[in-house]
Amino acid sequence: MKEFPIIETKRLCLREVDFEDAKDMLTYLSDQDVVKPMGLEPFETTSDVCKEIRWYKSIYEKGTGIRWGITLKDSGIVIGSCGFLNRLAKHYRAEVGYELSKDHWRKGIVSEALEAVVKYGYNHLQLERIEALIEPSNIPSIKLVEKQGFSREGLLRHYEFTCGKFEDLYMYSMIKEDLKTGLGKDKYEL
Repeated sequence: MKEFPIIETKRLCLREVDFEDAKDMLTYLSDQDVVKPMGLEPFETTSDVCKEIRWYKSIYEKGTGIRWGITLKDSGIVIGSCGFLNRLAKHYRAEVGYELSKDHWRKGIVSEALEAVVKYGYNHLQLERIEALIEPSNIPSIKLVEKQGFSREGLLRHYEFTCGKFEDLYMYSMIKEDLKTGLGKDKYEL
């Protein structure tokens, strides 16, 4: 199997998570405010987190996604994750997702990680289209993707059944051409 790629930005190191990271990851995955937009119930144990880590590993092995742990360069502790899921290589598209420990909200960390991951997707995975599915009530996430250059395409009504109810989701996307002409052109150099 190919070596898991590491992405470095000014402040961050995006790397593969391992089972030794489970305790740190439980800190944010047990927080209702962090996991609700992901359509998950708060995790209760490190065993729950290990299942999530196994999922990260499985999507990478199958080629259907890749999820990086977000760490600050000065600590190395996993404080969130960002990456692709539902990748369809034959259609050159994937969905991007992210979450971050509440202690690190509003510091530009997810923006920095997302920008690096999007660049990786276009440059190394040959993606043409990157999607983001966001609950209409998740205003911070909506502002984030719009600032990054994603465009809202519409509302997917009752798109997911999570936490015992149907959820509407906004569909956002960015295509490679947007990087030359749209909001993302100042952020992304391919």
